[in-house]
Amino acid sequence: MDGTVLDTLPDLRAAVNHALEKNGFPSRSYTEVRAFVGNGNLKLCERSVPAGTPRETVGRVYADFTAYYAVHCADETKPYPGITQALFDLRAAGFAAACVSNKDDYAVQALVDRWFPGLFDLAVGSVPSRAKKPAPDMCYFALERLGAGIDNAVFIGDSDVDYATAENAGLPCVSVTWGFRDRDVLEKAGATRFADSPQALVFLLKTDFFRKKR
Repeated sequence: MDGTVLDTLPDLRAAVNHALEKNGFPSRSYTEVRAFVGNGNLKLCERSVPAGTPRETVGRVYADFTAYYAVHCADETKPYPGITQALFDLRAAGFAAACVSNKDDYAVQALVDRWFPGLFDLAVGSVPSRAKKPAPDMCYFALERLGAGIDNAVFIGDSDVDYATAENAGLPCVSVTWGFRDRDVLEKAGATRFADSPQALVFLLKTDFFRKKR
């Protein structure tokens, strides 16, 4: 979700800074928050507080973040240009799609309902009973619900965490370059297949690139 189909950074930063300021900590910049996202909202809060912050204080920051973000997760968040049309095109071509995110499940469901009604067959957010990415659990859950297997699925993401998730799940991966990680970070993680625009992503999927190049 974050950095792949939705630019969630403004609302994530606002929630982080609300929680930090409420607990007497300095705010974080866009660049810092962009670097901190990818492993879920609790980890985002852990990375945002000053080093050495007691665990119970981190818990308060996370609780304040969650309370604020639950209300304000869609204030400034919006789809990346071309994403909605790309999802329409893929659906028209017969593709099934699931959104798999380390974001807390309440926000994943709310944002998919807000921006992509009818375009995802399934939305899977973080819940205590499933390990977060880069563990493969969320992918396997989504594939089972979709009735698909790793031989006819592709994982699409914008981060090193997403690439590692695909590797752990045994899935081919395409890394998009418009998200929260720069291309050099993705290449260092091992990514070799890239899409520079949603239109390019649709082309790669329609031409069966990943099955041929797996």
